[in-house]
Amino acid sequence: MKMKFGIFMAPFHAPNHNPTLSLEQDLDLLAHLDMLDYDEAWIGEHHSAGSEIIASPEVFIASAAARTQRIKLGTGVVSLPYHNPLWTAERMVLLDHLTRGRVMMGVGPGALPTDAAMLGLEPTQMRPLFEDYMDIVMRLLTSEEPVSYESEHLTLKDARLHLRPYSDPLFDVTVAAVASPSGARLAGRYGAGLLSLGATVAVGMDVLAHHWTIQEQMAAQHNQVADRSKWRLVGLMHLAETEAQARKDMKYGMEQWFRYFQDVAAFPQMAVDGADVDEMIDFVNGGLGVVGTPDRMIEQIESLIEQSNGGFGTYLTLAHNWANNAATKKSYELFAREVMPHFQSSGSGLQAAADLARSKRAVLAEKQLKAVEEATARHEKDLADA
Repeated sequence: MKMKFGIFMAPFHAPNHNPTLSLEQDLDLLAHLDMLDYDEAWIGEHHSAGSEIIASPEVFIASAAARTQRIKLGTGVVSLPYHNPLWTAERMVLLDHLTRGRVMMGVGPGALPTDAAMLGLEPTQMRPLFEDYMDIVMRLLTSEEPVSYESEHLTLKDARLHLRPYSDPLFDVTVAAVASPSGARLAGRYGAGLLSLGATVAVGMDVLAHHWTIQEQMAAQHNQVADRSKWRLVGLMHLAETEAQARKDMKYGMEQWFRYFQDVAAFPQMAVDGADVDEMIDFVNGGLGVVGTPDRMIEQIESLIEQSNGGFGTYLTLAHNWANNAATKKSYELFAREVMPHFQSSGSGLQAAADLARSKRAVLAEKQLKAVEEATARHEKDLADA
């Protein structure tokens, strides 16, 4: 199974930064990743707390699609309880056509309680609503039969899509999971992909293989297939040529990111620790991810493969603003040049070819010199005979 690579872009920006420039920087980063041959990018949806400033991943994807050529673009995620599921399905089908099949749909219950509170929704309501709306969306996308639904939050009467998907039979559908089993259960029920957002947080590492077991069990119950190639793990990284340089880069913005999860976002599944930048880096390097070199990143992904108890299809790095723009782009370039080939087949023959040439160099070099000497001797003989 060839591993794929991509990015999960919430995004995260300091509240005191110019938001227009921050969004432009996000779009520029996606164009950079497209050039570096990353496979996919997932774009978040948030409405509060001041740092994650993309309110509509669909609108952002439409803009990003015009600036990229190959990279696939996904909603990471559409918070289904916030939306009419009929219009959610309609928007995704429209994007599917506009991108000629480069769109992916990621769905979840919603991560920030401050978002849900503005809609009068309690955290205990989110997952039941998510399950109901997921069922509606999948029926609309996979069947032409009308859908009717009645609840205190939503009424649908003979709802159906008048425009069918561009992708045949359907674009990728992925369900987010952090700590609870609900995401894995829905992924199994519908044969969807699993997007493990908590892949490297402490609780995520504890439940990683367990999530896959749940998905396999649910898939079997509903005559679906749990496909590991559709399993995506999200982790953290910042790379540089040396660990010292990587740690120096973190002085730009790592502390603000940590303080967001420690003091602002009511999202306890992303509990992070550290009183200063050095402690924060050590916390990341303790299993959460890598602030360091490409070699350490290779070791981290190999550890995740082992932890998953059978492998996964895609590794996504969580976008952040720990470093300035130039150092961030350099990090993604190092990952593409030195980490990705280790897990993909395209470059595997190059090292073998180099090793073979090295082993034969002395003998072949001697033959090459002899051939030159013989050619010179023939030339001198021709001159003498003329």
